[in-house]
Amino acid sequence: MVIKRMLSILVCYLLLLLTLFIFQRKLIYFPEKHSIEHQQELAEQFNLKLWPSIDNYLGLIANSNKTAYKGTIIVFHGNAGSAINRIYYLQALEKLGYRVLLAEYPGYGARKDEPTESVLIANGIETVRQALDDFGAPIFLWGESLGSGVVGGIMKTSQIQVNGIVLVTPFDSLANVAQHHYWFFLAKWLVRDKFNNIKNLQYYSGNIAILLADEDEIIPNANSLNLFKSLHYRRQLWRFKGAGHNSLPLASEQPWWKEVMQFVAWQNGESP
Repeated sequence: MVIKRMLSILVCYLLLLLTLFIFQRKLIYFPEKHSIEHQQELAEQFNLKLWPSIDNYLGLIANSNKTAYKGTIIVFHGNAGSAINRIYYLQALEKLGYRVLLAEYPGYGARKDEPTESVLIANGIETVRQALDDFGAPIFLWGESLGSGVVGGIMKTSQIQVNGIVLVTPFDSLANVAQHHYWFFLAKWLVRDKFNNIKNLQYYSGNIAILLADEDEIIPNANSLNLFKSLHYRRQLWRFKGAGHNSLPLASEQPWWKEVMQFVAWQNGESP
């Protein structure tokens, strides 16, 4: 009787693991979706436009005639919402003289397809190449949470040259974060989209700024610090005491915005 009961529990557990394996991306990606018409309306409300074109847009950019910029910052956002929810990057970074492009993922906003690691990285490479074609260098990549994995995947390919990277609440690998939260489901071995930042960024020799929330409840500090310690080249860490994963001090007047960009842009002539 005991053996039969244990076998029954084991079968149920294995079926649960199989279900989680099949549907795991529903637990990783939480896109906010819009029709293309509604996406345009939202963009216009914030004086933005779909870039590079409405028919095949890759992100959102300010609807401005300004042409003189220090460079272009491409923001790859986190796993929830969409690019339109990241207006604070435009508000803070354009004040510092940078063009800001809020990249949009396939499956988010009004974009088609389903998000996966390979899809997001391929799309990220396309986005950076298009930005280089349209605006030229220097290009800086800004990865927020899941976006840190997208940035890491872009750099692993060695297909793109960028001038600096900023990673906000990043992780060493998504598999390690999943294992922290769901160890009882053997998550590290079940996760298909691993986003291994330690491996992907090991040969990047540009400046990397890491922003860490001291009270991060989503990505443990240990995972962010594992990544920071693994970097072999010029790096700097900003820690925000009392901040959680979604409560960083993002007001545009915060001095850290300027400090971070001075650091990552130092090789391009700005003071560190």
